[in-house]
Amino acid sequence: MQKAIFLDKDGTLIEDVPYNVDPARMMLCPRALSGVHKLYQAGYQLIVITNQSGIARGYFDESALTAVEQRLRQMLELPLAGFYYCPHHPNGTVAEYAVSCDCRKPKPGMLLQAAADHDIDLHQSWFIGDILNDVEAGLRAGCRTVLIDNGNETEWVLTPQRTPHHATTNLSLAADYILHTQPAHDYSRRTNQPVA
Repeated sequence: MQKAIFLDKDGTLIEDVPYNVDPARMMLCPRALSGVHKLYQAGYQLIVITNQSGIARGYFDESALTAVEQRLRQMLELPLAGFYYCPHHPNGTVAEYAVSCDCRKPKPGMLLQAAADHDIDLHQSWFIGDILNDVEAGLRAGCRTVLIDNGNETEWVLTPQRTPHHATTNLSLAADYILHTQPAHDYSRRTNQPVA
């Protein structure tokens, strides 16, 4: 089975511009590129997991996310194994999407679907996000979690289900923590190379 890094999009990979689907306005968060490259080179599958309630709210069409995904892939300069989004919100104005679902974070539905699609071992995988709903989704799916504490979390309702394994300030430092936490025998198994 594969190991994955599940990544929130807005506020973790790219600067959080609310409901933005204009690729020209997308900017990587500081040190995000460094972080994803470290994780990719270590053999992790990289999978984006994002809530996109702007679809349910009628702010943009679902089709607008195609250009966003394409631009993100270009910006990261490496392959993403998957890009999963939840278009729903129970208070949405577009009837088709105004539902309670199993995919909207903090529920773990997108991670569970990605794991099934890509043969991911969730217990050997991590979720990195910038709010506690990301942490909760990761923990409910069985992942370990890192919170990027960059000021985007404003409620700080901490429960055992919403307490990350680690918190740091950017994705590069998150990658360093994950790679130093990963046991050496796991590294040798992942790369088929002996560990010195």
